[in-house]
Amino acid sequence: MIPICKTIIDDMETPISLYHRLPESDYSFLLESVEGEQKIARYSFMGCRPFRTLTGKDGNYTIQDRYQGQHDIQATDPLPLLEEWMTECKTPKYPAYPPFLGGAVGYLSYDLVRYFEPVLDTPPKGKGTGAYDVHLMFYDRLLVYDHFKRQIILVQNILVRNKSLSELQVLYKETISQLDSWYRDLKRMPTDIPKSIPLTEPAIPWEKVTSNVSKETYMDMVEKAKEYIRAGDIFQVVPSQRWTWNDHPSPMHVYRVLRQINPSTYMYYLQMKDETVVGASPELLVKVIDGIANTRPIAGSRPRGRNHMEDEQLMIELLQDPKEIAEHVMLVDLGRNDLGRISHYGTVQVTEKMKIEKYSHIMHIVSHVMGRLKDEYRASDAVRACFPAGTVSGAPKIRAMEIIAELEPEPRGIYAGAIGYFSYTGNVDTCIAIRTIYFRDNKAYIQAGGGVVSGSVPENEYMESVNKATAMLKALEMASQMERMESEQDGPRKVSQGC
Repeated sequence: MIPICKTIIDDMETPISLYHRLPESDYSFLLESVEGEQKIARYSFMGCRPFRTLTGKDGNYTIQDRYQGQHDIQATDPLPLLEEWMTECKTPKYPAYPPFLGGAVGYLSYDLVRYFEPVLDTPPKGKGTGAYDVHLMFYDRLLVYDHFKRQIILVQNILVRNKSLSELQVLYKETISQLDSWYRDLKRMPTDIPKSIPLTEPAIPWEKVTSNVSKETYMDMVEKAKEYIRAGDIFQVVPSQRWTWNDHPSPMHVYRVLRQINPSTYMYYLQMKDETVVGASPELLVKVIDGIANTRPIAGSRPRGRNHMEDEQLMIELLQDPKEIAEHVMLVDLGRNDLGRISHYGTVQVTEKMKIEKYSHIMHIVSHVMGRLKDEYRASDAVRACFPAGTVSGAPKIRAMEIIAELEPEPRGIYAGAIGYFSYTGNVDTCIAIRTIYFRDNKAYIQAGGGVVSGSVPENEYMESVNKATAMLKALEMASQMERMESEQDGPRKVSQGC
């Protein structure tokens, strides 16, 4: 395939307004990013009406294709199928254009790991959230917003295989005409978006939220994890708990709040028929660009200071904390081992070690590990090798995941899995599904945990999991306030969901 791009200067739009102009669809997405110190990344990506979707759970997958209809297949690992489709639709790389011009967008749930590691293939206990093991949307048309140039880039991928030069010329003209028509249609669409976002962050209404474990049970999980550490089974494990919020506000309202109060490296809004995923994850799982695989372990954090001096003091304290440093070094080594399995010998290196990265509410210790993939491996193999991240499982990884399955009462679902895109160019960019809200059946699910080591204090570990969920819970409450404000000002109204 070849991507045809139409660039239009339009400084009156924002990613949110453009998303709301997209036509009605059961499936749509918006991907955005903040790059450290709250700098908006150059591009936002969005699309609707994919030509194909892939959903699956427990080895049973459904493919819905615009041209070939619906059919079901059985498979264990879905990534070879994904790679086959990526190869069929392969497009050239254009360095002057945005990094994503078409491909698959969606998630891989944490529970998919049982197909990557046979020892983990045990029946899950508990009901869970209902999330699929994999849910991907395949796009040949999308919209890119260039923040730097204040431009809209409309993209349509076209099949060029076995076409003559004259046929290609006609196809090119038709595609440009279609993109012009699409832009005119976009500008005619209304943007029925609530204008007001509350400025003050509210207290969390804990009466609206229930956890799948009590505080005492969570602390018992920490004690049991420490017993495994003392026995020499593991060095670290990352247990978690899940909160449920009933009768939630509009997911798009939640996303708008979240991008204001908790901007992160990966921000996403995925509308996927019977489920919606909203998140602001700070952590890369794996990115592959032109055969170079990258992962960025985050371990160790402190809140931002109230002023520059306090900020510097907290940063120094973090970098001098032996527990935080030991945990970070262990997870960097795990990242090196993951990439080392699929990279050319001698190419795996730590290009940044224990760098402090600051965001609106928090600072992290971050390292950057990279390696050049062996010729026989592709981007999906890098995802498989790094999945799930050690920062949400533990070390050694497989034994830690066995202990997580024993300690936690339900399947994790999307939490600690992967969210991102697989490009037709062969590149991949995925983050870890943390700081994420999963919406399904009029419920909103939030999950968070923390790394347990030999010196962990159960009470502190419980509070760490609660603190990590705070931004998501505040976003839900602030979105609820938005809807109440709009209702009081305008009376009952239909809330726009975008695509």
